[in-house]
Amino acid sequence: MGSRQPTSEPEVVVPAIDTASSTAALRSLGRRDVRTVAVSERANPPGYHSKYCDEAVTVPDPARDLRAYEETLIELARRRDVRTILPFRESDVYVLARNRQTLAAHVGTPWPSLDALRTAQDRVRLFDTAREVGVATPATKPLDEWDDWDRDIIVKPRYTVHAAEYADRFDASHTQWSSTRYVASDETPDPERLVAEMGHVPLAQEYVPAADEYGFFALYDEGEAVATFQHRQRRGWKYCGGPSAYRESVSIPELESSGRRLLDALDWHGVAMVEFLRNPETGAFELMEVNPRFWSSLPFTVQAGVDFPWLYWRQATGDPIARPPDYDVGVAGHLLRGELLHLHSIVADDYPLVERPSLGRTTVEVLASVAGDRRFDYLAADDLGPFVRDVRNTLGHLRGERATASEQRSGLRAALQTLLTRR
Repeated sequence: MGSRQPTSEPEVVVPAIDTASSTAALRSLGRRDVRTVAVSERANPPGYHSKYCDEAVTVPDPARDLRAYEETLIELARRRDVRTILPFRESDVYVLARNRQTLAAHVGTPWPSLDALRTAQDRVRLFDTAREVGVATPATKPLDEWDDWDRDIIVKPRYTVHAAEYADRFDASHTQWSSTRYVASDETPDPERLVAEMGHVPLAQEYVPAADEYGFFALYDEGEAVATFQHRQRRGWKYCGGPSAYRESVSIPELESSGRRLLDALDWHGVAMVEFLRNPETGAFELMEVNPRFWSSLPFTVQAGVDFPWLYWRQATGDPIARPPDYDVGVAGHLLRGELLHLHSIVADDYPLVERPSLGRTTVEVLASVAGDRRFDYLAADDLGPFVRDVRNTLGHLRGERATASEQRSGLRAALQTLLTRR
């Protein structure tokens, strides 16, 4: 870990992950003269290249050694000027919740208790809670209890973190690697293989054939909502969905009510995203999951009017939030890398229950929406570095090799051209 001379400026620790959410937090807090300490296990995350990144610190990879990562975060929290830490991954918020009492002696702790977090990260408990408070859910059971093989289902992990506190089967805590599987009604999955792959008995869930994904986003203070936001996802990183590539802000009373009822029941503290699908037959918002930390589309949330990183900072430092901020409804924004990944998914991926869109038609739609809705997660006129690095990292990922210097220059030229067009 790097060293430096102590200062009297307030500092915040921001995990610099490979989504634009951490860059949005660096920009939000850096513009308000909060000194940012970006931490990452990677050599070149986009956030390191932001002019609002004051210090870059190498940390252990939580996916490889969660305990070492935990110890490093605690060490950073003990620095004299650090005021709080922001969570961007399931492992981040687990480590923070697990050490909430210890960390409270050093920093503000606007994140949930471990018991509340367990309900969010253990989907059996989560769906039980949702049903108890009247939040709609698709049929969901542990895979070894599922007996309705005549319908399309998805199979996904029960736990988003394998935590020793959550189940006796986990001797040591570590992150969850497995992703969702789609199972058509004319096939039966191999339960033993899925259990071995996921490290526990996963969940079987009724497949909801809906294109409309919705997010309810909130900051809570000891069970009370202090700020909320909603968006509808128009395109995900994959053609089946996933993290948001293109989204539009909405304000729907039923969505607000469902999100609040669930987080109220959890007596939530801190930030959270509640993900829903709108059932095309009933119109009900059906719960998919709770992300108990900052979300990948955070830059758009900030651009639409709700600066969650700044509100989180204020809560952590004891600055009361007088009233919930308003936001613009009907505006939209993009993660350009996400749009590229969406098109790549149409070519490269296969999801048995999801109809593959037309590549040509989707390409036209992407270009038209980028031209019409010019809010971008990474691309910012005053801070080009993260966008250029993200272009380079994405090219390297898609080609399976490191992007060349010429590709980096091409990315910079594309960024400049886009900015000039915006003017």
